[in-house]
Amino acid sequence: MTSETGFDEMHAPDGSVRPAYAGYQEWLSQQDERWIHSKSFEAETFFRKTGITFNVYGEDDAEERLIPFDMVPRIITGGEWRRLSRGIEQRVRALNAFMHDLYHRQEIIRAGRLPERLFRNNDAWLPQMVGFTPPGGVYTHIVGIDLVRTGPNDFMVLEDNARTPSGVSYMLENRETMMAMFPELFSHVPVRPVSDYPSRLAASLAACAPHGAGPKPSIAVLTPGIYNSAYFEHAFLADQMGAELVEGSDLRVVDGKVQMRTTAGYQPVDVIYRRVDDDFLDPLTFNPDSVLGVPGIMDVYRAGNVTIANAPGTGVADDKAIYSFMPEIVEFYTGEKPLLPNVETWRCADPDALSYVLDNLAELVVKEVHGSGGYGMLIGPTSSKKEIAAFRKKLEAKPENYIAQPTLSLSTCPILTRKGLAPRHVDLRPFVLCSPSGVDITPGGLTRVALKKGSLVVNSSQGGGTKDSWVLDD
Repeated sequence: MTSETGFDEMHAPDGSVRPAYAGYQEWLSQQDERWIHSKSFEAETFFRKTGITFNVYGEDDAEERLIPFDMVPRIITGGEWRRLSRGIEQRVRALNAFMHDLYHRQEIIRAGRLPERLFRNNDAWLPQMVGFTPPGGVYTHIVGIDLVRTGPNDFMVLEDNARTPSGVSYMLENRETMMAMFPELFSHVPVRPVSDYPSRLAASLAACAPHGAGPKPSIAVLTPGIYNSAYFEHAFLADQMGAELVEGSDLRVVDGKVQMRTTAGYQPVDVIYRRVDDDFLDPLTFNPDSVLGVPGIMDVYRAGNVTIANAPGTGVADDKAIYSFMPEIVEFYTGEKPLLPNVETWRCADPDALSYVLDNLAELVVKEVHGSGGYGMLIGPTSSKKEIAAFRKKLEAKPENYIAQPTLSLSTCPILTRKGLAPRHVDLRPFVLCSPSGVDITPGGLTRVALKKGSLVVNSSQGGGTKDSWVLDD
């Protein structure tokens, strides 16, 4: 094992294997190393044939790339998962209550627990949602909570993804690939299944259908089209759910209902799992130049005749300045202390915090409050003096656009390298389904791994890869 800082999830400091990995290590020790490496190439071929790719924005050729897949699973015990699940459910329930409050009485602002400026100047906050409650009272139907680990019992939330969290198709394909390549491994180690996620997603969305939808609500996945970076996932989920994959041009408003074009003419749609951003959803309400959405869909939505998942306006919860208030938000709506803590965060809009951040840029991670995908951020310890100086100017010009956090010593899991196993930093995105029936958390999620030695950036757009995430069935 090469040395890499951070809590090693597989090996204790004395080199012994931790209990979570005992069954896997026993199996691995009996395998031929050359055979394992040949399986790695086989997996890459499988992913290529399946078309599991993503687009990289901001590059001249915007080429489709294969997300690297590492065959060593990330393993979590049943006990660890139960503790995580309680914290995740608490947080997601608080997020949904927060969304309702923000678009209704705004009690949290009246109570002085959240500054009004955080959403008044926030493009993700939609005045069109004020006073409206979505069908079933659910705003955040599908949520991805990004978690990091820093010690044996130390899990923290890095960020919330309540707008349109992506990556669940990779979670499913990673598992399918592992089961196809190593079927005997899954009889050796008891792993909780994830393959039923699409049926659970369909059931959860159906439970959020508007009144009058009938016993079998019609569900469609709305995609921006084949040039979107996550198009593979849109098509994959529609196929797995047995739902229709549609673009804006396939839908229209007829007699107060959203209807989709079929071979038998236009048919009503009850639930739309949209992967189109708010601004492009309805050219009559938002961006008039949008050709990706459906003219008039917001009128149908506000009349209670269609469910849009996730609800427009939920992007407020993805804001990293809002994230910094999540401990207060959780306590305000649940009456409980957060079971999953935030990462310590400095709000650069605060003069004292800004002063501290400017004095310590070389040690901190600084992020745009509206940023995602690893873009627009500074990782102080790995940046040059020139990069830090350039970022300092941006920070001084618009401090309210940034938050800062300490450089965490993320936990590591082994990856397979040419020289054998070597630790690399990881995070975890569990996927959560919310409906009037309750909160449903898929056991595991998407583990993203920084493939470069020493790197803390796990995003696929920045060179990261993925792993199969196992929750042991104990």
